[in-house]
Amino acid sequence: MLGALIIVFREVIEAGIIVGITMAVTRGVPGRGRYIGAGVAVGVIGACVVGAFINTISNAFEGVGQELFNAGILSVAVVMLIWHNVWMARHGREIATEMRKAGEAVRSGASTLASLAVVVAIAVLREGAEVALFLYGILIASEPGSGTSLLLGGVIGLALGAAVTALTYVGLMRIPSRYLFGVTSALIALLAAGLAAQAVGFLEQADIVTALSTQLWDSSYILSDTSILGKVLHTLIGYNDHPSAMQGLIYLATLAVMVSLMRLFAHQPVVAQRAA
Repeated sequence: MLGALIIVFREVIEAGIIVGITMAVTRGVPGRGRYIGAGVAVGVIGACVVGAFINTISNAFEGVGQELFNAGILSVAVVMLIWHNVWMARHGREIATEMRKAGEAVRSGASTLASLAVVVAIAVLREGAEVALFLYGILIASEPGSGTSLLLGGVIGLALGAAVTALTYVGLMRIPSRYLFGVTSALIALLAAGLAAQAVGFLEQADIVTALSTQLWDSSYILSDTSILGKVLHTLIGYNDHPSAMQGLIYLATLAVMVSLMRLFAHQPVVAQRAA
């Protein structure tokens, strides 16, 4: 039971933190619950499907199908997060101004809600598939009749992970609205950079990316990225206890691209206004 509890909790907090950030950053946008709820539902269904075909996926492409699958869905998530931050850089002030009035700027938030719903679905799908894989491994190795304790441990782990999601959301909601967009944009930028680095890590495992494979550091003896705190930092800022030089480069490049695009598009409404 303890093993299932720890595994489910560790995986759920990764998806849960992303859900909490997503709920906070879309405060004031009507329909956010439907979009994010749909993202969670699609992710759960997808995780069940992936779990059912995990062996087929793992054995695809000469045994590196799982790595390619993970890299692919993470890359989609990175693109969606970049799109959201660029959109927020352009419309964030309008949303903050119209939050109480529910004006056109808020109603037009459906486009960024859709992108974040995709990110939520991917997060739930990825972590849910890992939960299914790990629990299946534990069940095979366990004694007959241990399924009940395994289920109980999983339910408790899920509840604890949901509590972390709620705490993330409540903590972000305590930030004044004039600072909320800035804080969440920074969190999303770090999240996207971390996901991009993880995607490269999977491609390195599949021997598709081989350049700059030198290890930058090894901090596993200080804080392992498989520990609870390591998992949280892994999700929030992309912490890795032994990244390669390529992962570090991609991390910084993703941040640079996102910041550049945000600055570029942040000035466009102002220019348009002056021109008018």
